[in-house]
Amino acid sequence: LGTIAMSGSAGKVALVDNATALTCGVDCDTAPGVRDFVGYGSTPNDFETAPTGVNLTATTSASRDATGTDTDHNANDFTEGEPTPANCGEDCVAPPPPGTSGLFIHDIQGATHISPYDGDFVLDVPGVVTVVASNRFYMQDPAPDADPATSEGIVVFTGSAPTVAVGDSVVVDGTVEEFGFGELTTTELVGPTVSPADPSGTIAPTVIGPGGRVPPTVVIEDDQFSSFDPNTDGIDFYESLEGMLVQVNDAQVVGPTNRFGELPVVTNGGVRTTRGGIVIRPNDFNPERIILDDALIPTGTMPLANVRDTLPGATVGVQDYGFGNFKFLVTAAPTVASGGLQREVTTAPGPGQLAVATMNVENLAATSDPAKFAQLADIVVDNLLSPDVIAVEEIQDNDGPTNTAVTDASATFEAFIAAIAAAGGPAYDYRQINPVDDQDGGQPGGNIRVGFLFRTDRGLAFVDRPGGDATTPVEVIATDGRPALSISPGRIEPNDPAWDDSRKPLAGEFTYRGQTLFMVANHFNSKGGDDALFGATQPPIRSSENQRHQQAELVRSFADELIAVDPRARVVVLGDINDFQFSETMGILESTGSLQNLMSTLPVPEQYGYVFEGNSQALDHTLLSPSLLQGKPGRPTFAYDSVHVNAEFADQGSDHDPQVVRLAIQKCTGKNCAPKPPRAA
Repeated sequence: LGTIAMSGSAGKVALVDNATALTCGVDCDTAPGVRDFVGYGSTPNDFETAPTGVNLTATTSASRDATGTDTDHNANDFTEGEPTPANCGEDCVAPPPPGTSGLFIHDIQGATHISPYDGDFVLDVPGVVTVVASNRFYMQDPAPDADPATSEGIVVFTGSAPTVAVGDSVVVDGTVEEFGFGELTTTELVGPTVSPADPSGTIAPTVIGPGGRVPPTVVIEDDQFSSFDPNTDGIDFYESLEGMLVQVNDAQVVGPTNRFGELPVVTNGGVRTTRGGIVIRPNDFNPERIILDDALIPTGTMPLANVRDTLPGATVGVQDYGFGNFKFLVTAAPTVASGGLQREVTTAPGPGQLAVATMNVENLAATSDPAKFAQLADIVVDNLLSPDVIAVEEIQDNDGPTNTAVTDASATFEAFIAAIAAAGGPAYDYRQINPVDDQDGGQPGGNIRVGFLFRTDRGLAFVDRPGGDATTPVEVIATDGRPALSISPGRIEPNDPAWDDSRKPLAGEFTYRGQTLFMVANHFNSKGGDDALFGATQPPIRSSENQRHQQAELVRSFADELIAVDPRARVVVLGDINDFQFSETMGILESTGSLQNLMSTLPVPEQYGYVFEGNSQALDHTLLSPSLLQGKPGRPTFAYDSVHVNAEFADQGSDHDPQVVRLAIQKCTGKNCAPKPPRAA
């Protein structure tokens, strides 16, 4: 090995496992490849905890005790005394650190979510480097065992830039650790010592989908982790691939690229929507979805894709987990082939039909980008064909998320109305009620609320009754056997705890063709705080739905009161209910027969208006009272349309699709007709 020129009084010595020169200067004791380190004398600039002590001389040395004690504290481990040189040969080799040897990656991973060696120090784990990231690398065993349930890949967390390259054969010493933040964990080797090894083979990606390992298509987890079933349970299937190099071929896009650089795809299975997505059902939340992620490629290089697009050829990545989801970290940006998806256009109302829409405008404020106003206005005019009434959700106050005492939203409504006119639409009016500051949830400072936009040039009129404010509840009153609202617009039970930190529903009274209609705009409690589909709690707990159940009781009771006064009362309840058509929330709204949800009248592949993590689902709904549902044979009283213009597209104006119902309203000719609206100017 030759000789090393060392100071006789003070200095530092590193024991390394490779021939690469150290360039660290200081903190070399923690550098990659350093197996032991000594700072001797009193003046070295690097050491383990503290240097050995006094400067050494020709007659003074620093030595370990007879057992070779090594506590990583040079001052404690070495004693100054007379030199005792000896030619000890092989006996001078330091004993290896204690730990478990002879393990392979599949042993460490096991057929389980938690490694059977969690917390253990393991020695000489072999693998081939497959992916290198900023502070970690992934390696995989080129000689897998015969059990597909045990992953052959693992993360090696280095904490700083790894000194390995893709294709290197290595052996790793390190501590097995399950890493995670309150969800499922990822098995890692931490505090590693990485050593080169003889070349041991290459790694071919494992194909997921047809021709390879096919994911389960229905069950995510059905036994609360009591058994490990990768053939049937999606959560176990992806765990069995943790840390491995994987590949999907000709993937089909089922959700648009989001702002986090994530792109959901499938390769097989599921009930597909009429436009290429994949729809949820009561007991099927589509475990076959694969979330592509851009964590390993430059920010902004994941291509923008829409539902129905495809990724031709092979997309390769490494299987990982984070933020409640298994992620497929792509090693190169995929290529997108357009599926040609177009934004839908609804049908215009016919004679005697009133078009009523609901539209979530996603935190629209007077301070929003004019391009957002223009895009939403184009949707109103070109895709919804300027409906008579629009129940709008997520209108913010005039200064938006700036957290001031401002609650007025007049500038926001007026800017939206102006944008609609600029897009070629009619002149809309609006009604709304300003909330109490910071009491309705949503983006802090935004004071979101619901409201009505309506046009009066086709015979519709809003019935204004004074007294509506943030805290006064609207009541149902009866006059000559006909229902009316005590205030219009008015909020339904705004002081009830069901609406704490949530939007209060807005009721309004309208007249059309001599008939009175009651409309309730809603934005129920969001799903924030619910457990993730692929989280550690199975089945997931949907804690947010408890408040929605209370909200549904209040809104349905309000509809019940209207129907109790007049069974033929015309009631429309619509908006962002934040729950599925098959949920208990919707069951409560429909439980007395006063309301029926229209989403459930569509074929299953069309029952959606929102796409989350690739799952097409319904959160927005329109419900009608019996009188608006009862038509004569061949003469339906309504036509309903979820208009797909946003949720499936990367360049969306909102994350929700709007929907429109066209109501056939028979002209009233009797003495009990509502008063005619004033003639439009």
